[in-house]
Amino acid sequence: MSEDPSLPPLVPLVQPHWSILDLAKIARRNLLELIPVQTLNHPIVSGSKGTRWHMITEPAALKRVLLDNQENYPKAEVTKSISRPAIGESVFIAEGAHWRWQRRAVAPAFSHRNIANFSQTMEAAANRACTRLETKLAEPVNLLDEMIKTTFEVISDVTLSGDEHHNSDQVQAAFEAYISRTASASLLDVFALPAWVPRPGRLFGARHIRYMTAMADTAISLRQQGTACDPPDLLDLLMAGEDPETHRTMTAQEIRNNLLTFIFAGHETTALTLAWALYLCGFDPSAQERARQEAKAALQGRVATQADLANLPFVRQIVEESLRLYPPFALIARTAQQPDELAGTEVRKGDTVVVPIYSLHRSVLYWDEPDAFRPDRFHPDNTIDRFQYIPFGDGPRVCIGMSFALQEAVIILATLLSRFSFTLVPDKVPTPKLILTLRPDGGVWLNVAKA
Repeated sequence: MSEDPSLPPLVPLVQPHWSILDLAKIARRNLLELIPVQTLNHPIVSGSKGTRWHMITEPAALKRVLLDNQENYPKAEVTKSISRPAIGESVFIAEGAHWRWQRRAVAPAFSHRNIANFSQTMEAAANRACTRLETKLAEPVNLLDEMIKTTFEVISDVTLSGDEHHNSDQVQAAFEAYISRTASASLLDVFALPAWVPRPGRLFGARHIRYMTAMADTAISLRQQGTACDPPDLLDLLMAGEDPETHRTMTAQEIRNNLLTFIFAGHETTALTLAWALYLCGFDPSAQERARQEAKAALQGRVATQADLANLPFVRQIVEESLRLYPPFALIARTAQQPDELAGTEVRKGDTVVVPIYSLHRSVLYWDEPDAFRPDRFHPDNTIDRFQYIPFGDGPRVCIGMSFALQEAVIILATLLSRFSFTLVPDKVPTPKLILTLRPDGGVWLNVAKA
């Protein structure tokens, strides 16, 4: 990890000269360490260890892969093999026609109106987080744990309308265990290295998957026998979803697969964004104070609401800069179905195309002082290329919950900053570690005081 005290934590990328066994050891430690340093200053880096692969950061090439020719680049099998045991052929995994009808069916659930309705749940969770922090002012607090708890409360309420028929702590623990033990992505898989090369934890998640699917199946069954919520929660919206073109609706299994997808994506990624954002606020006290004054002026002592978002531009800039430095999904992989050309390089059928979002967001080709924390990069007057900044992906498969996540992050962060101040704990520096998502290894430990 970088030891430059003027920069927030980063993992220095290096020139790789590794054997397959070296790759296996490094992959178990931190996938970020496998990304070549050349990706920080070259539009495309290619190799052939295991299989032919290309890492691309050129915005024009990314536009081709994610938008213009996206049918030629379905998700790599590694992504599907990691996720399929838990979420089946949900909208996250499915391809082609099976993906398109599901996407059309679930899209109304994430309309502006529904996301606005969910804001009350976000506000309540932010208030509970403040109540918990009030009791923890005497010693350092792991804000990663706090944010995971907070965002899981949100997603539990908007997907299942509370925990009357399930134990939220047990459900959260099952998801955490699945992520840490089972869902470890590996560039060994991305580069199609031999099956005998060890994959971490791939065989140990069956018990957690059974628990999660049973919980979701029970919730669906009870809702089918009961009445819908008012306003409808995400489960109601999924059950009512219909593809406007084919008029197809989801089976109970398809509802369950997508429900579990949204439970995972709806809390894990936002929790990580908030944890990193709070760390960066501790790292840069002047930015924290600027955000605090903005939040205090807008909120006047109350919890942030959806109506306050327009008055919290700098808080949102902190969220966006946190997503640049620490994108939750720091690496995505696609497999070319037909020959193509990207950034002047031949791509053959079967080649793996990797988008190292971590490198893209820190490339000297596209950013000034790319490793520095500078929220004003995202000031509304600044122009950023659409495919230069893709924390939620882009194209037809852009994250469907992007607006939900940004609203939740700003509401919670603004509320916390308006009431508390956060300072670094000198011997507790998190290390960015990529498993399935980019996590602050060791937690985010901060001193918390009343603002």
